[in-house]
Amino acid sequence: MNRLRHRIRVRLASPAGVAALLVAVLTGVTAGPATAAAPAAPARAEVSARAAAGIGWICNGAPVTPGYVLTNHTNSGCNGAGMWWQQPVRDGVWTCATSPIPAGYVLSGHNPTGCDGYDSWYMRLPVDGLWTCGTSPIPPGYVITQHAGSGMGCANIDAWYMQLARDGLWVCAGSPIPPGYVTTGHNINGCGGIGSWFEAVARPGLLVCPNVPIPPGYRITTYNSTGCNGLGGWLLVRS
Repeated sequence: MNRLRHRIRVRLASPAGVAALLVAVLTGVTAGPATAAAPAAPARAEVSARAAAGIGWICNGAPVTPGYVLTNHTNSGCNGAGMWWQQPVRDGVWTCATSPIPAGYVLSGHNPTGCDGYDSWYMRLPVDGLWTCGTSPIPPGYVITQHAGSGMGCANIDAWYMQLARDGLWVCAGSPIPPGYVTTGHNINGCGGIGSWFEAVARPGLLVCPNVPIPPGYRITTYNSTGCNGLGGWLLVRS
């Protein structure tokens, strides 16, 4: 025991001994010799690493920081791979066609020659009564009620009129059906020939169209061949 205490006192006599003992206590591993400094990262990694924490250039193929969008491009840099400029998303910003679309945002404008020739899209927050491009997501709670064909909206891209869902809207075929809603009618010529569906808040006594998701708390019972403008309908009742 006396010999062990003596060895500990000898090691603690120098700063190196103190450091070694702290490493062993905190990590459970005896400190070894210092390792050589890591080699400098290549230019491609340096650019991507700098941008990962904020605004800046990232190399082609590098992940975009969550909540950021791509707004510019250059073929130079990153050893010839090309680079994209990333920045935080905001309401009303032109983004490159390759940019991610953060949740809750829509596309309402298009420039086929923007972003160094890669196409650009005008990104913004949604509002009730907005024409959006055909490539735009539809945020929860919204539906599409009108359609403008190619060449008529969004710089030669189809456009869709987006509205907040409410009881009694005719919505285009393919429109989301928000939770708590059903469709009860069909117009084959609606929405510029695409077809439209009459959307209503679920309530007992409605005849709902085929293949409509039934909201929680409801079920369908009796079939009526005249429902949904001749497509057939099922009576909606409480569960």
